[in-house]
Amino acid sequence: MAASTDAHWPSAASLLRDEPIVGRRNVALLGVSTFATSVSKRSATSTPAAVREALQRYSTWSFHGRFDLADNVVLVDHGDVDDPDGEGGHERVAAAFATIEKFAALTVILGGDNAATWHALSAVAKGHLEDFGLITLDAHLDMREGRSNGSPIRQLLDEGLDPRHVVQVGLGDFSNSAVYARESLDRGVRIIERHAFHREDAASIARRALEIASHGGRKVYVDVDLDVADRSVVPGCPASAPGGLSADELRNFVREVTSYKSVVAVDFTEVDAEQDSPDQRTVGLAALLVLEALAGVRRRAA
Repeated sequence: MAASTDAHWPSAASLLRDEPIVGRRNVALLGVSTFATSVSKRSATSTPAAVREALQRYSTWSFHGRFDLADNVVLVDHGDVDDPDGEGGHERVAAAFATIEKFAALTVILGGDNAATWHALSAVAKGHLEDFGLITLDAHLDMREGRSNGSPIRQLLDEGLDPRHVVQVGLGDFSNSAVYARESLDRGVRIIERHAFHREDAASIARRALEIASHGGRKVYVDVDLDVADRSVVPGCPASAPGGLSADELRNFVREVTSYKSVVAVDFTEVDAEQDSPDQRTVGLAALLVLEALAGVRRRAA
């Protein structure tokens, strides 16, 4: 879709800046395009680049909130970390975060597969994972052994993240093993399965998860794995399945959870732009979730 040339219809891509702006709510954007350890077949195509381009499809105006993001929110683009899967990649991610934390009200990380979550939360915590809580919106537990996009939660728990402040939301039937499910529960991880969305709205679930993750004044990292959504919504997610959440449920969850200052970072992962449908609906949803995160930051108290 071509970018708008109408001065009265600015695209969301106009929110992207190279530097923070004083007096605005500055949100950092960083690409961590992991793919090499993926359990599912995945391309090396840069999904972060595709999401940035997809921002051109959307405007900055919210009918729901009757506000224009361009009035007070800036998306400061720090580009992509070079080869995060390769030797020294973990250190390169950490170095990128060291330049971000000085100004950002929130950092938005664009994956890549879910291996990006281990890299990014480790970088944010700087060796103090015990001071953080984690919320995942994901069909999968990510508790596999080894090092892959199926193992970030195990890696983080083994490195010191307190399982009592890890809340995994949206877990699907027939998408996880009994062994890893029992281990997660035995370790104290809190589970809110997908069927909870049949009884409770997404915003309420987000608040419930945040209360657990942030207890004791913890900062919170949020991992949004788009394969939690229904396969028809996210064909560009290799591990998505029928019966997942709706795009609207994802959008409402993200807008609500990012409206709290305790949330310092959110990632959007498991999208492969090369495997997406011709209309690029998966990448388009990822771009909308970035905008919902900005809307959440705008709702925060000054």
